[in-house]
Amino acid sequence: MDLVVEVYKATACFPAAEVYGLTNQLRRAAVSVPSNIAEGQGRGIGQDFSRFLRIAQGSLQEMETQMLVASRLSYIQKPQLDALLSLAGEVGRLNRGLQRSLA
Repeated sequence: MDLVVEVYKATACFPAAEVYGLTNQLRRAAVSVPSNIAEGQGRGIGQDFSRFLRIAQGSLQEMETQMLVASRLSYIQKPQLDALLSLAGEVGRLNRGLQRSLA
């Protein structure tokens, strides 16, 4: 959830022309991560949960790619990018650990 908040803060400064482009894509990918984890958990432990955790991991990687694109377009400065990628890395490690615990 912290990652979602930070992505929303970072994208608030994106150009208005990106509101339906990269801003929307990044926010949707960020929200998708905890949403898929919650949905999978709500379906119970097992294959469904594992599948939703994999989907969350894919959304996280999609978001990381979009952050790199935003950086190349100078929408995000390096310190902010580094902080976002560090937080995303932590979320990814936690997610993969949870996936391993279910295997």
